[in-house]
Amino acid sequence: MNLIDKSKNIRRKIIEMAHDSKSAHVGSSLSCVDILTVLYFDILKLEPWENRDVFILSKAHGAMALYAALAETGIINENLLKGYLKNDGTLPAHLDRFTAKGVEVSAGSLGHGFNMGLGIAYGFKKRNLKRKVYVLIGDGESQEGSVWEGALFGSKLGLDNFTVILDYNNLQGYGRAKEICSYEPVRDKWEAFGWNTAIVNGHDISALRQVFKERTKNKPNIIIADTVKGKGVSFMENKLEWHYYIVTGEHKDKALRELL
Repeated sequence: MNLIDKSKNIRRKIIEMAHDSKSAHVGSSLSCVDILTVLYFDILKLEPWENRDVFILSKAHGAMALYAALAETGIINENLLKGYLKNDGTLPAHLDRFTAKGVEVSAGSLGHGFNMGLGIAYGFKKRNLKRKVYVLIGDGESQEGSVWEGALFGSKLGLDNFTVILDYNNLQGYGRAKEICSYEPVRDKWEAFGWNTAIVNGHDISALRQVFKERTKNKPNIIIADTVKGKGVSFMENKLEWHYYIVTGEHKDKALRELL
């Protein structure tokens, strides 16, 4: 299994969905593709389904990435992607857990998925289950106070079955996260809150595979993944406008040629 090819397939699906629906957030979706690829094809225990590990996309405006990953794994039928953000369609722009298999929570208000994941992880611990919970948050999302309340909760309870991945691309809706409301030094802050921390190149498949397998007992884990918004499509990379720009036919064709 070539995970680089898988990540390209997922990116192509995102471009197709963004173009067909005339929707925003393509840059946000592309930045986390390699993280989701490693999770779904190497890390998450998905069988039997009733005992699966749980993945939550807390930065739910990047929903296209999750839908594309679920389709690539075969968890959902790829035909569902054709109804993304359409009238009487199949999949909403922000996550709704009643729409498709593998969408674990309804999310969109930033900071909520993080704490729902904490609650699920705590429930697994209380029942002595070996199931793990993974939550992907955005760096702009880290400005939410609810994230830091949850950070205190997670370390207090020693939730070592809980892993957060920070999609650290330093771009949010209106500019650079570090300029809008800086939370640096980010690693020191999480360590001060009692978390096991790691920093990784969020587009290096091998490095991601390795860091996901490193765990510390009695502490929750956060992986700070250095990423590039719009990764994989050169004219979208590290560009604020691709938080909102619409993928035209010309954009689509150019992007898909790059993703061959």
